[in-house]
Amino acid sequence: MTSRDIVRYRTVNQRIAATQSPKPEDAVFALGAVQAQDYKGALWAVGLRTRGATEETVERAIADRTIVRTWPMRGTLHFVVPRDVRWMLKYLAPRMIARGALRRRQLHIDDETLRRSRIVLVRALRDGKRLTREAAFGLLEKHSIPCGSQRGIHIVWQLAQEGYICFGPREEKQPTVVLLDDWVPMTNIPYRDEALGTLALRYFTGHGPATLKDFVWWSGLPVSDARDALESIKSKLNGFISGKATYWMHEGRLTKGGIFPKVVLLPPFDEYLVGYN
Repeated sequence: MTSRDIVRYRTVNQRIAATQSPKPEDAVFALGAVQAQDYKGALWAVGLRTRGATEETVERAIADRTIVRTWPMRGTLHFVVPRDVRWMLKYLAPRMIARGALRRRQLHIDDETLRRSRIVLVRALRDGKRLTREAAFGLLEKHSIPCGSQRGIHIVWQLAQEGYICFGPREEKQPTVVLLDDWVPMTNIPYRDEALGTLALRYFTGHGPATLKDFVWWSGLPVSDARDALESIKSKLNGFISGKATYWMHEGRLTKGGIFPKVVLLPPFDEYLVGYN
């Protein structure tokens, strides 16, 4: 398979050409997760993969809770579907939290600060309430929890990865935070091996052809865990060698059909740009 073939297959499998999804949540599910640190760009990323979508279509999906914006992996904001939020946080977030320990020490965010922050924000957000990010910082400041010098966003980042909060819809131009338990229904969490196998299958289906190295980068998993996850689903994939690398993709996606646009305008941090190492 040539480099050109790989590019074409990725364009199809990422829903950019030929196979756009009917709804925003279908597009997000198909890719496993859509990077969403740049909010407007993330709306664009989901929209270009959804038939007939507009900015309002994608924002409605956020308000309707069919896609959720939080920090499920790599310590980076993503859109994911509700059914995936809790198991992704359980199995992917702890490694990022551990990596953030040095930065928290530099910002003087200790365990007591986090404990008090949890209490303040959980109380304020009960019963479906929302706070803009700035309002959340202001509330923490009122309780003698300084939020300057990036302390506020690191506290929110930590509490989101712990599964207490996530982002809700915008209020005017400001993102809001909400309680995860109010926003996302409780679901059964699969065992770790099953969950990581699901993650691998979703990645190679929605991003393939891709390599193990690509999957390690995208998921944030240790190489050994990523390799085990890939091994568990290899029977559902097709593999081939191009150059010196082995690529994998879902067997059901081996098609070159459809119309391939000559030019596609991609937003910042689009999965087509950042989904590979």
